[in-house]
Amino acid sequence: MSRIPQIDPARTTGKVADVFAKLPVHLNIFKMMAHAQTCFVPQIKLGTAILSAQDLSASNRELLILQVANLQGGAYEWHQHVPIAQSVGISDGKIDALAQNQPDSDVFEAAEMALLHFGRQVIENVRVDDDVFAAMQAHFSEQEIVEAILTIGFYMTMARLTEVTQTDMDPPAGISVVPPRITEGQ
Repeated sequence: MSRIPQIDPARTTGKVADVFAKLPVHLNIFKMMAHAQTCFVPQIKLGTAILSAQDLSASNRELLILQVANLQGGAYEWHQHVPIAQSVGISDGKIDALAQNQPDSDVFEAAEMALLHFGRQVIENVRVDDDVFAAMQAHFSEQEIVEAILTIGFYMTMARLTEVTQTDMDPPAGISVVPPRITEGQ
């Protein structure tokens, strides 16, 4: 049972109600996040951008999200994002390797290994060794590197939100929470 009761979307008003009206599914994480009314809209917008508008590929994004969930003990995020990862082509072998904290597994390609070593250092150390950063630069653009950092930070926040509040698990929503890719002018 959650330590803090979840907000009922039907009882919200203003911008929070507007966002709930647009969400394809009312996950418990959103109902918990809505307690922080001034942060709710910006957090949803950032999460939407991460899930739909980055140059960082969906598969690389999901590898990072699962890595954060595994290393930070984010059970809620793991539960929600495994089906999303599968839907964007992440194999069960890669998911298992992430669960076992094996970024050097032969199931990963060189770029994915560079991404996961980079992600682990960002998650655990904040700073990244020069050789790990250079390996990341060999495979990813500057934009993708910064997007990876923002993805990691966002999902570290979500892991803390759900774990500290003991947000109740709900069934995985899968790809339904991932909005269509945002294009210029929308």
